[in-house]
Amino acid sequence: MTERLYIYDTTLRDGQQTQGVQFSTPEKQAIAKTLDALGVDYIEGGWPGANPTDSAFFHEAPKTRATFTAFGMTKRAGRSAENDDVLAEVMNAGTSAVCLVGKTHDFHVERALGITLEENLENIRASIAHMMAQGREALFDAEHFFDGYKANAPYALDCVLAAFHAGARWVVLCDTNGGTLPAEIHDITRAVIEAGVPGDRLGIHTHNDTESAVAGSLAAIDAGARQVQGTLNGLGERCGNANLTTLIPTLLLKEPYASAFETGITHDALKTLTQASRQLDDILNRVPTRQAPYVGASAFAHKAGLHASAILKDPTTYEHIDPEAVGNTRIIPMSNQAGQSNLRRRLAEAGIEVPPGDPALPRILEEIKTREAMGYTYDSAQASFELLARRELGQMPEFFEVKRYKVTVERRKNKYDRMVSLSEAVVVVKVDGDKKLSVSESLDESGSDRGPVNALSKALAKDLGSYQSLIDDVKLVDFKVRITQGGTEAVTRVIIDSQDGQGRRWSTVGVSANIVDASFDALLDAVNWKLLRDGAKG
Repeated sequence: MTERLYIYDTTLRDGQQTQGVQFSTPEKQAIAKTLDALGVDYIEGGWPGANPTDSAFFHEAPKTRATFTAFGMTKRAGRSAENDDVLAEVMNAGTSAVCLVGKTHDFHVERALGITLEENLENIRASIAHMMAQGREALFDAEHFFDGYKANAPYALDCVLAAFHAGARWVVLCDTNGGTLPAEIHDITRAVIEAGVPGDRLGIHTHNDTESAVAGSLAAIDAGARQVQGTLNGLGERCGNANLTTLIPTLLLKEPYASAFETGITHDALKTLTQASRQLDDILNRVPTRQAPYVGASAFAHKAGLHASAILKDPTTYEHIDPEAVGNTRIIPMSNQAGQSNLRRRLAEAGIEVPPGDPALPRILEEIKTREAMGYTYDSAQASFELLARRELGQMPEFFEVKRYKVTVERRKNKYDRMVSLSEAVVVVKVDGDKKLSVSESLDESGSDRGPVNALSKALAKDLGSYQSLIDDVKLVDFKVRITQGGTEAVTRVIIDSQDGQGRRWSTVGVSANIVDASFDALLDAVNWKLLRDGAKG
């Protein structure tokens, strides 16, 4: 026998409170569709009336299988629920479910709201009753509940019981400040159930200020709560909310949860989790967290030679799940810690079969170690590694030859008498037997300078003859610079992430005392890898 456990996503509301995050209406619609396809039970769309974007989103709300939910707050003291204009905005959004937040910590009631404890209880009762009278599914977010319980347990319990007895389908216990540890969350959740709110009417909403939001959510589920709230990639105010990209696979793949609970998310849908996580980062123009559990690019990366050797024999030796279960992939990075097991596995993943004992293997390893001593890194630049290996094996075509390049940066006054920068690059290549000269500036659509590397990238990709159609969809999506040594021996390492129209993403590295040279080497590798993977003939 399994119990139903409900997944409530609040990425579009709590996630938008992340510093630097502001969703547009089309972005909210795209994320909502992804969440619905994943199979979450509730999608909280935002707070109607709180800002123009949220109001527009509810006006153009997508049709979802998930229960689409509006968020707001309980009525204010001194007026009825029917005559509270803020509550009316939320109700007028027309969603089948409404989640209202209310105070449950006596300190906040008296200090923040400036009302009596009894007035606050009446606000909760009347607001939930009003929602029920309108035929809506009512949810009550018990703000600061765990802190309130520790300060004044009888009053905190009175608040959640008021919501429950008024008809709330879900009473959600919120660790709003994120400071309650999992053991406390477990015990307090049990106390709420024993006080009269059944577990199948109880939810948990944690924040990550002690890096334990996921653990706290699991503790509440262990105690009996049957709804869990969170956000994709752990977005949220301050340190974020409970991360659903960690919680969901844990609930579906780990015992005792996998056997004890049924959710709305299937194992087939779970295979889209990594894609959903990276889509959100792409919308936000953020670099995905490589070390993120389950969905990070390094979540199944095995760098040490001993580990890779064991992985070749049985992946379960160093992996807690099959990466394909969450739509991720195994990576055997190359570095100066690598052995021949890593090397052969990584070559095989690139489609290069080299038998054990091939004399090229020690040559490749030696070249990697020599170049890493110079400042290169190949555990985070897999495309550059593949090109290096193919050159050592005699399998790398020469698509074109760079004859020369030049970059200039000019600082001058514009027509508005303001100082502006302008970068310009010239690249000369020999391709198809002809020399081609390309010139490019680095101005974007708004007329702002994007820098010398941008100019170089545009000039290099401007005219490659018969190869041009293969690189037209390549774009630079990340650029990382690091000084690898200090003083007069300092060299610059540049890692460039590129992406094409097929959604493929690859990393290349360049090293030089000159940042422009290092950048150009990484750009060259990026173009050559794309041509190689698309089957260009050299």
